[in-house]
Amino acid sequence: MICPFCNHNEDKVIDSRSTESGAVIRRRRHCLKCDRRFTTYERVEPTGRLMVVKRDGSRVPFSSENIMRGVANACGKRPISEDIKQQLAGEVEDELHAEYEREVPTQIIGERVMSKLRGVDKIAYIRFATEHLQLSTLEDIQRELDDLSSRPTAGPDQASLFVSGRSAKHPKH
Repeated sequence: MICPFCNHNEDKVIDSRSTESGAVIRRRRHCLKCDRRFTTYERVEPTGRLMVVKRDGSRVPFSSENIMRGVANACGKRPISEDIKQQLAGEVEDELHAEYEREVPTQIIGERVMSKLRGVDKIAYIRFATEHLQLSTLEDIQRELDDLSSRPTAGPDQASLFVSGRSAKHPKH
């Protein structure tokens, strides 16, 4: 594994743990050149490539890095740990690979991220929703804030109800 600090290719695994019910192996590593520590995650790569259908109809390969980037942007400097962000992105990715064989609309991905962010941090949720739902006026944002205040926070078991409710509520997506 290449060290993210010095790009050296020799390290020692200090600790390995199974996470996410055994679906991921977390390895704590120690670089033999710069003596710094870093963490890597190992997961099974699903067979077949999942494609994302964008709003304009174009198709691009699914990338969990894009989910992570969107989550990181939404969270900004909020007090949300990297582990929680990575777990959220991993859960969305796992759900999508389990439910979709070849193609998934970008709207579904955004809705999944929104439903999970809502349970983590409401400010991050609003930031993400503003982009995903293309809220362009203060009135649009206020409606989303009112909706957020009126509904109880969706837990992991309510996420699918929230996603299906979102699609019906915002039919333009």
